[in-house]
Amino acid sequence: METLVFASNNAHKLEEIRKILGNRFVIKSLKEIGCDADIPETGKTFEANALQKAEYVKEHYGLDCFADDSGLEVDALGSEPGIYSARYAKMHGRKVTPETRDDINMDVLIERLENLKPNLGTIAEARILSTAQFRTCIALIYKGETHYFNGIVKGNIIDQKRGSEGFGYDPIFVPEGYNETFAQLGSETKNGISHRARAVMKLAEFFSQQS
Repeated sequence: METLVFASNNAHKLEEIRKILGNRFVIKSLKEIGCDADIPETGKTFEANALQKAEYVKEHYGLDCFADDSGLEVDALGSEPGIYSARYAKMHGRKVTPETRDDINMDVLIERLENLKPNLGTIAEARILSTAQFRTCIALIYKGETHYFNGIVKGNIIDQKRGSEGFGYDPIFVPEGYNETFAQLGSETKNGISHRARAVMKLAEFFSQQS
């Protein structure tokens, strides 16, 4: 099998992507190729950040690679936090650790939305604070060419954290057509409908066409 690097060490993302891509490739993380660099993400868009990471791996390790940049875009906040989703709390002066980051990011988001005094109804007795969407862009460098694959899932932000699976903002995001958060739905369901799943499925379709 061919080796393909996924420019991440996020265990949750790696698990999702390995399940979706199946056994066509050996998917290696940054750690597995010996890369411990803090690859910069200085782009202003998801596409630019994803490409920046993929190009770093290709330039320094000579391996075909794909990278993603993902984020939550909340309508009531003008598409914040967007590309700053992972460091949203720090941007608002909160101290975080790797263990507390997700919880505090959600706390900050809920607080900012509560200040807008939303009145959008309820989902399963939880108050809706805003409509939103998760978005992923994958940049792939493969056989000398660059390709992009995008995935979006729309839904709502609620005022309560629900569920123990998933990561990031999953406990407060209810996808359209469901009454449970990503963190309640479980990985099998989420992997079928999530923004990352939709982008990776486009990636998998691309590879199937290369056969």
